[in-house]
Amino acid sequence: TKVQELSNDTHTIELFNATGKFLTGYNAISIRVKDKVSNAYVENASLTWNPVMQMSPTMSHSCPKSAIAKASGKTTVYDGFIIYQMANLDGSGWTLTVNYAINGVDYSVSNTIMVKQAENQNVTSFMGSDSKKYIIALLEPKTPKIAINKLKVGLFKMETMMSFPVVENYTITLDPRMPGMGNHSSPNNTNLTYKAEDNMYHGDLSLTMTGYWVLNLKLLNAENEVLKGEDVTTENLQSTLYLELEF
Repeated sequence: TKVQELSNDTHTIELFNATGKFLTGYNAISIRVKDKVSNAYVENASLTWNPVMQMSPTMSHSCPKSAIAKASGKTTVYDGFIIYQMANLDGSGWTLTVNYAINGVDYSVSNTIMVKQAENQNVTSFMGSDSKKYIIALLEPKTPKIAINKLKVGLFKMETMMSFPVVENYTITLDPRMPGMGNHSSPNNTNLTYKAEDNMYHGDLSLTMTGYWVLNLKLLNAENEVLKGEDVTTENLQSTLYLELEF
């Protein structure tokens, strides 16, 4: 579904995703570049993008984002993702700039975009005990079910206000709980480990019934030092590092 178009004098950049709107968290985005004169879609563009959130007149930041690559099996569609870690209540504040080259000629287009708050916490940014700022985002399951679900999250470090590289080879422990059902957990969960094939963290998430789940997490560095999060106990019902899921 088309989310928005960005236009300059020569091209229209069309942005698509599954829902037709941008929400906080992980957004898989497809792009097409349309030539305004011929109305044809461009097959050979090289694209980069830079989403920026204007926090105040003097302060702005970007967010985790992928490179943009030609979609598999497509001639005029390009794919990537952006992880918006926050949003204003009215959806304002974000601008998206797309820089691209076609046949050696450079172009740029920029416009405001609307990013609304997702219902559940599917992304969280936090300071680790190492005094570094991290972002964790939920990618999968997109459609949770009563079963062992493949859990996938992205982990990024805020290197600067504009740079959010992937963090490799850490561990994210997982303890899912249902707060509305006595805070019970579930069997056969596995902790999340890094996979270099997609630069993401993968684990197994066991969901035994429908409803609202809190995915309690702990982030451990390569030396197994806890950077954020706590164990869930009878006294401590929730980790300070968590994501939410409801189905």
